Order: sequence, then C-alpha cells, then structure tokens
Amino acid sequence: MATERKELSDLGEFGLIDHLAKGITTSNVSTVKGIGDDAAVVDNGEEYGLLAADMLLEGIHFDLSYAPLPHLGYKAIAVNVSDIAAMNGVPKQVTVSLGISNRFSLEAIDALYQGMNTAAKDYNLDIVGGDTTTSKSGLVISISILGTVAKEQVAYRKGAKVNDIICATGDLGAAYVGLQVLEREKQTFLANPQMQPKLDDYRYIVQRQLKPGARMDIIHELNTLGIVPSAMIDVSDGLASECLHLAQNSGVGVAIYEDKLPIDRQTYETAVEFNMDPITCVLNGGEDYELLFTISQAEYEKLEKHPDIHFIGYVQEQSKGNVMVTKSENVVPLQAQGWNHLP
Repeated sequence: MATERKELSDLGEFGLIDHLAKGITTSNVSTVKGIGDDAAVVDNGEEYGLLAADMLLEGIHFDLSYAPLPHLGYKAIAVNVSDIAAMNGVPKQVTVSLGISNRFSLEAIDALYQGMNTAAKDYNLDIVGGDTTTSKSGLVISISILGTVAKEQVAYRKGAKVNDIICATGDLGAAYVGLQVLEREKQTFLANPQMQPKLDDYRYIVQRQLKPGARMDIIHELNTLGIVPSAMIDVSDGLASECLHLAQNSGVGVAIYEDKLPIDRQTYETAVEFNMDPITCVLNGGEDYELLFTISQAEYEKLEKHPDIHFIGYVQEQSKGNVMVTKSENVVPLQAQGWNHLP
C-alpha cells in the first residue's frame, strides 16, 4: 500500500527543522546546545564556542538585477554575525563557500569579496577558508561562522520570565518595504529599459534591504552595562515570528503594544504609498536583523534612556497567550505571517 506523499510546503521551514531535529541526537559532552537556537553552543573549556551557518541562493534570497555584488557580499557576512550577536557572543572566524555559474567573471567574484572583506573588517573577524564549486542554477553563497561567549553571558531563546520587559533595537519593517521598492523599479525597468530607477527618496529602506548591519554595537553596550538578556533572538523572519519563538522556547506568553513598535518615518510613508499596513510590515516583514530580547524589571533603568532600544511589551503567563494591544486598546492574537522559505 502506497504511503501518502508529504509536501515540505505543508511543514514550512520551522516545521521541517523540528521534524529533522527529532531524529538527531548528540553524544559529545562538549555539545551544550544543538538545533533550535540562533547558533549551536559548544563547551571550549573556559568559554563557549558558537557555530552558525546560513545559505543565500540567487532567485530565492537575492536578485542580482538590483543587488550590487559588494552589498551582497557584505550582507552574506552580516546576517551570520547577527546570529552570533543573538547569542550575546562575539564573531571570530567565517568560512565562505560559493557555487558559481560560468556567467560570472573574476571581476564579479572580486566585487563580491570586496563586500565580504569590508564586513570582516567592520566586525573584526577573519575569513579563514571555504569551498568553491560549479553551479548550474545561479550563485550560491554558504557561510559558516564561529564565535565565542563567556559561559555566564550566553543568551538563548529560552529564559524569558514572567514580567520581563521585551526590548527591540533600531526600527523594524524597513527591509521588507525597501524590497517592495526594488521590485517595483525592476518591473518598471523590464517594461521600459529606458527608464532609470527612482530610488533617491527611498535610500534608507533600500539600504536596509541590500546591506543590513548586525547589531554588535548593542552587544558591546550590554556587556559594558553588565546586562545579560534573559532571552534573545535576531529579527530575521519578522517581529511576530521572533516573539513567538521566544515565547515557545521560554514557556511563557508575550504581550506587545502597537504604539510602542519602532518604525522609521520613511518605512511608514512608503508602506502607505504601497497600500500596505505599516504595522503588518513591522510584524511580518523580516530581514531587519535587529535584536529582540528580554530583560528583568531591575535592569530597566540601565537602558531607560538608550536612544536605540525600545520597550515594546512584557512577558506574561503562558495561559494568557501571545497578544498585541492595538492603539485602540483592543487585544488581538499575535500571529506569524512572515516569509516561508519552503513555499
């Protein structure tokens, strides 16, 4: 009797990860944390080692019709640094593996590495190796990153406690709205190659999409202030999705406030221009690579006046669920509708 085929799209990315994790066991005593966080954690003796990996595929994660190769190289490194930051760690080394088709010249690869080398300098890490191979389906970039963190300072997705304050860095939704601008200009160009892209009025949000930064500055500031977040994650798949990850891993509920969500004016105005709800972009856009973390009430005063850390809600009992309080004081369920990597 034939078994029914199970489609990956029915599981989604996180469902697939959960499914694969069920069949994996660890046997080395040095493995502290495996699948399920922003990075794996390994006991290196005096400190923990952090290991993360990310893959970017042409046509899925980037479009070379509007993504400059130096920007793409920078982004490939930065998004991996963000995973180390989300563990409250410091990046040290990366390996870079490329799948390259014959339409790429040496000059093109040099341009890609120009961006990677700039990112390596900005984040004080070393490119120490990798692999190259032929690709018949466009450019493939695979990065593995190593970092370190003091054992008493590691931050996981678990650990948030009831009454903790939920914090978000920077502003959110910009990368997604910037992508909408780039896609619109691409379609305009395809319809009329004589038309030049009009991006001057959207520089900030386009930059947030093409060349995002990892928030290592926040990690260094938290360390200076002696603050270890009770839980932390980077915002790569949308704020709502990341809030739910923290809640699920910590066994708690979260409540966030619509009027506390950080959104840049350009993001807001452009979303309206595209007939999109700005708050929906903040909740579900993704690729902002900001940090979402929780702190105790006692640590609030240390960050109260920080210009780039926003207090967007609090942790509550799991029985109260995960909700957002709207500007009109309605309480609505918090749902993740972010990008699905397995459509």
